[in-house]
Amino acid sequence: MRVEIWSDIACPWCYVGKARFEKALRAFPHRDQVEVVHRSFELDPGRAKGDIQPVITMLTKKYGMSEAQAEAGEDHLGAQAAAEGLPYRTRGRDHGSTFDMHRLLHFAREHGRQEELLDLLYRANFAEDRSVFDGDERLVELAGEAGLDTEAARTVIADPEAYAAEVREDEREAAQLGARGVPFFVLDRAYGVSGAQPVEVFAQALTQAWGERTPVRLIEGGDAEACGPDGCAVPQP
Repeated sequence: MRVEIWSDIACPWCYVGKARFEKALRAFPHRDQVEVVHRSFELDPGRAKGDIQPVITMLTKKYGMSEAQAEAGEDHLGAQAAAEGLPYRTRGRDHGSTFDMHRLLHFAREHGRQEELLDLLYRANFAEDRSVFDGDERLVELAGEAGLDTEAARTVIADPEAYAAEVREDEREAAQLGARGVPFFVLDRAYGVSGAQPVEVFAQALTQAWGERTPVRLIEGGDAEACGPDGCAVPQP
């Protein structure tokens, strides 16, 4: 069975949702027969490469909220991440274009290191002091940590057309499948799960999709936080 996950490195609910899905997958009896593929979805596709700003500043401008409200939302997100065993810096993170990261993830997939690179990108964005948007060499370093050839990764990043078509195709497919935000999980092109659902909902989806082949339909699991083109839902404590 194949599980495709549309997500963005800038999406905190993708970070949390990945951890919840993986908990469900670890408990799934057929987990060794499940292939996980990560797909591209940019929350801010029009953002220029050099347009970087603090997350708190981005939240206040995008949602018209006060700085205190933005900080409270980040604190709540930090608590949600901590509940899944994930580190999360609630202050001092940056927001910027993730296009190069998505291109690099397609390169990593070709070399069997996509999962490793994605985890490193999430960690760098949400947990480390140094910004993941700190220039091309930052991405080259992370590629090397993931086990990729650094010179080849540097070449990919330097060429804006490298894997660009693959990123756009992922985003086109997401729209066709009805994804209005991320994370968005598609199981064997039979079931879709939207948002950072509880572990139990992912477990139900895996069980149902294992033996069925039907058109994609959403599994209802109640409201779950997600990120869309207009931004990420900012939870209130």
